[in-house]
Amino acid sequence: MKTKLRKIYWPLLAPIALFACAGDPSGAALAHIDTEGLGAHIATLASDEFEGRAPSSPGEEQTVTYLRNEFQRLGLEPGNGESWYQDVPLVAITVQNAPALTIRAGGRSFDYGYGSGHVSWTKRVVERSQLSASEMVFVGYGIVAPEYDWNDYEGVDASGKTVVMLVNDPGFATQDSALFNGNTMTYYGRWTYKFEEAARQGAAGAIIIHETGAAGYPWDVVRGSWTGPQFDLVSENDNMGRVAVEGWLTSAAAREVLNAVGQDLDVLAAAAAQPGFRAVELGGLTATVSLQNGLERSESRNVIGVVPGTSRSDEYVFYMAHWDHFGRDTNLAGDQIYNGAFDNATGTAGLIELAEAFASLDPAPARSVVFLAVTAEEQGLLGSAYYATNPVYPTSQTVAAINMDGLNIHGPMRDITVVGLGNSELDDYLRRAADEAGRIIRPDPEPEKGFYYRSDHFSFAKVGIPALYPDAGIDHVEHGEAWTMEQRADYTTNDYHKPSDEYDPNWDLRGAVDDLQLMFRVGYEIAISAGFPNWTEGTEFKAIRDADLTR
Repeated sequence: MKTKLRKIYWPLLAPIALFACAGDPSGAALAHIDTEGLGAHIATLASDEFEGRAPSSPGEEQTVTYLRNEFQRLGLEPGNGESWYQDVPLVAITVQNAPALTIRAGGRSFDYGYGSGHVSWTKRVVERSQLSASEMVFVGYGIVAPEYDWNDYEGVDASGKTVVMLVNDPGFATQDSALFNGNTMTYYGRWTYKFEEAARQGAAGAIIIHETGAAGYPWDVVRGSWTGPQFDLVSENDNMGRVAVEGWLTSAAAREVLNAVGQDLDVLAAAAAQPGFRAVELGGLTATVSLQNGLERSESRNVIGVVPGTSRSDEYVFYMAHWDHFGRDTNLAGDQIYNGAFDNATGTAGLIELAEAFASLDPAPARSVVFLAVTAEEQGLLGSAYYATNPVYPTSQTVAAINMDGLNIHGPMRDITVVGLGNSELDDYLRRAADEAGRIIRPDPEPEKGFYYRSDHFSFAKVGIPALYPDAGIDHVEHGEAWTMEQRADYTTNDYHKPSDEYDPNWDLRGAVDDLQLMFRVGYEIAISAGFPNWTEGTEFKAIRDADLTR
């Protein structure tokens, strides 16, 4: 008990004193992070040879072997006993029949094509799943949030029905800072939450109406991300607690069927964003769709390497990135490989660069530094979720995690973004490193997109481990902020989750190296110190962490 309490309250030491105590070998280590090595790793991981790095595919075998070999070459030790891998049991569910979604309104029938008007799937591990003339009800944002005094399901029995809802949350719609978190998406705005809540309400189906601004990506991303094999972790009940059919509907289709029963999407959406909203029965609208599924159980792998610590080797600092992408889609004409160069060959390559820097340290830091490359992030953070609930190293001894998901490919920035700025004391570590480099840290410039809930650090946060998610800055040294935001928007529109996300040797990786060196400084300071950084008072993760440290 005494040790646990010391972990919570040990004061944070100034970085200058910390580095002085260690003789500061970190300066030489930083030289191991360079554009040449980073670019070579990105080019390899994003090459056609790796076939888009899909879980449980030949591309996975290429990827995890490459990572293991690199970690081994650098002198890391296997991170899971004598193994470099943690097996992650998965099931892939593939809709095989490209089903139409039929919505009937009285005597009229509307058929929406698979991929064009709707995308539907099931998380249930079954060969067939369907909705048959399921009554439809509009449940606003599909949110039950007692802390916001909000319940979109109040007064309606969703059992056996198909709930239709909006993406994001009311704060985004109104831009009212007093409503939820205003423009900053909460977890209630994420599609993952909405499907989970629909299941808790006993719904048979759950359909989200797609809007590009509210979702943070265009319809092409929906079509590319939710068709083909859909992976999930293996569960004892084969996910029978989920709704029978989950899916997305285009806003054009939603407007058409709503108009057929005298409803207007804009009017419904405006009402849904106001406190006191009540669900709306949709005048006899029914949904019918039949899914024929191919099932394949498999094991994927997280890759784990470690630089053992010296005096406190049983305390761990994590760097993490997801190695997976969407593989190959043989139904596409032309380029069929989702290379995932930016997302996330860049972060995975950065993991290797950081591993090289830490492996070069002599002496090694007091704490052990773990490098975790996780699988199936694109399928719902599955690899990190599996690790977080089946940890190799105790969560109470895991000091912090730093996540990389898409590094800066546009060149040097005056700033660096922290997604979730203000959530934890890790911000202070990054601020000190940025100050030393003459840079500033800033909040996410696109908080409405909910990035904090869309990458693997969130799995660690949910079990209480303080997790830092740095992202590229936007104030380009030469071109400024407007130019950078244009580049980001262009990527989201044209390349995100598409085969065109390919490595470009003209990328300016100097900014990525700058960011990785800051991340090295953060991890190094934590690894040589005695403090346990915590969540900020009032965040939803702090109570979990405090309980874990005092257990």
